[in-house]
Amino acid sequence: MATSFEVGILNALQLLAFPLFGLFVGVWADRHRKRPTMIVADLGRALFLFLIPLSAYFSLSIGLLYVVAFSVGALQTFFDISYQAYLPYLVKSDQLIEGNSRLETSRSAATVVGPSLAGFAVQVFGAPLAVLGDVVGYLGSASFLSRIKRAEPSPPKRESHISADIREGLQVIFRNKNLTAIALCTGTSNLFSNGFGVAFQLLLLRNFSFSGSEFGLVFGIGGLGAVIAALTSIRLIKRFGVGFSTIGGILIAGIPFVLLYFVGQDMAFTASAAAFFVSSFGGVLYNVAQVSYRQALVPLELQGRMNASMRVLVWGPIPVGAIMGGILGTLIGIRETILITAIGQSLAFLWVLFSPVRSVKEIPQRQTYATAPTAQ
Repeated sequence: MATSFEVGILNALQLLAFPLFGLFVGVWADRHRKRPTMIVADLGRALFLFLIPLSAYFSLSIGLLYVVAFSVGALQTFFDISYQAYLPYLVKSDQLIEGNSRLETSRSAATVVGPSLAGFAVQVFGAPLAVLGDVVGYLGSASFLSRIKRAEPSPPKRESHISADIREGLQVIFRNKNLTAIALCTGTSNLFSNGFGVAFQLLLLRNFSFSGSEFGLVFGIGGLGAVIAALTSIRLIKRFGVGFSTIGGILIAGIPFVLLYFVGQDMAFTASAAAFFVSSFGGVLYNVAQVSYRQALVPLELQGRMNASMRVLVWGPIPVGAIMGGILGTLIGIRETILITAIGQSLAFLWVLFSPVRSVKEIPQRQTYATAPTAQ
């Protein structure tokens, strides 16, 4: 069985590619068509994950898992940056909330069904063969992307140096007080939530002795909150405004986890599922509001670099958080790590509360010039 530190390293490697070369991927996304990039990334992830069940017939080692985790994470970098830059090409500014809401609905539905099926598959077939479900999922994603009929224009050729393009993408974030606050808020939340995630896995599986199906069911039930948020986010954001929805969403996403520090064995399943239900609701509401706002605020020709810069800033802390969770779990204990990381995540909302984000009511019309906007 893997140690706390090995679990932390494995989680960290999955997203290490973002801080390493995410900015370069942003330049790539603005210089190439997004849909082919996403399809290749899906096929590549399916191939690497297939190595896990294949190697199970020989000798599955933690070293191979490290290689697969990093490779899949690298391809995810290309996919995620491209996909967030692709949506603004498909819909108008006033359709971004609806578009992101529908994307979150499908993603959230997968989080309900996926973990439950995964827990069952692990029990029946074992962990290596259960990975085949992810392989099939990525192949299905590539297939659906290939069926999109709307033509994607080829980006104009850029003569500027890569370093200049990277600098321009970063300036979009740091010259805008709202985008800076969102980056700091999301980065803080990701740092502590991933430290929490490592400790929480160990709490359920070791301290509470959850079975694979029980473990998956916790996340499946929790995912229902994400589905409900995705289905209602359009109405909530229109009623309460972009700023209030952003602040309220991230606040709701963190607070429930603090209570898990006090949970005993008898209430472990109910409390864990309820906490993830409420947290998932808040997280999706936050994401739909702030991602839609970011996409509308930035010109099309900067979408890839803006998303890459944002992802590097907000996902960069994720591997640090995962390692932090593993180290704290070893040094001070699992429950204490749960409490510290949950409190840290709950305080992330302060970045957007004390920023101009709180006064944003509606999604602005997308700007058509390639100049980094400055918040008033």
